[in-house]
Amino acid sequence: MLTRRQLLLLAPLVAAAACAQPTGTTLERARSSGVLRVGIAGERPFGYVGSGGELTGSQPVVARAVLGRIGVGGLEAVQVRFADLIPGLQAGRFDLIAAGLTITPERCGEIAFSRPDFVSPPAFLVLDGNPRGIGTFQGVRRSGVRLAVLDRSSELEYARGAGISEDRLVLSDSQGDLFRDVVDGRAEVGALTAVSLVDELRRNPGLGVEITDPVDPTIDGRTVVPASAFAARIGETDLLAAFDAELTALQASGEWLSLTEPFGLGAGNLPDPDLTVEALCAPP
Repeated sequence: MLTRRQLLLLAPLVAAAACAQPTGTTLERARSSGVLRVGIAGERPFGYVGSGGELTGSQPVVARAVLGRIGVGGLEAVQVRFADLIPGLQAGRFDLIAAGLTITPERCGEIAFSRPDFVSPPAFLVLDGNPRGIGTFQGVRRSGVRLAVLDRSSELEYARGAGISEDRLVLSDSQGDLFRDVVDGRAEVGALTAVSLVDELRRNPGLGVEITDPVDPTIDGRTVVPASAFAARIGETDLLAAFDAELTALQASGEWLSLTEPFGLGAGNLPDPDLTVEALCAPP
């Protein structure tokens, strides 16, 4: 047991430690420090670390522009598995997901999304010539082939919604793993955003695979809009309000296009200005 003298000596240290604890909202702390931590999954072209060690990708580049306008000059990246993005955000490992995360009703119960950043429908990675004739998730189910999808991805939801059984699903940890699962034969087909697949195939040609046309995903018979956004913890209202205002302005001015075109996004990926998070979060 500590003596009274020892307790008196420790008191200033305890007080100093308490004073050193960060205070204020996430936005206030980020403005004070000049840095916001963002979570990425290493998925190109949405959020990854470049060959020179720099944080890049369409979402970090857009986030950097938006945050600079609201008084946060720097980004610090934390890379995790795609499946760990939401748990990592909730646990405080980072404060904003910048990884092309699709808005879904299920995720809306776990995290808070910014306004839609881009729309990117899924496509399928198939063997050259598409011998199984795959063109939809329902077609995958009818064919009985194994489908590779990222664990906890929206494509996994689309697959389950189409009735593909669990024993036909191969859960991949990353975009590169999904590509290899198909090339190496662990799955006959892979499903991911068309933008990601095009980027991956461009960097890995000549492996006997190709990409189908993008598809309109459906859940419970209803076509869903595959819109992606940034995400913060529920309750980060000031951060999201400030972020949304500047993201809206960036998209309306045309600057969003100039920032994202180098990463394979274009005018067709720009969300309709009237598309809302509330509509995307509504259950089927």
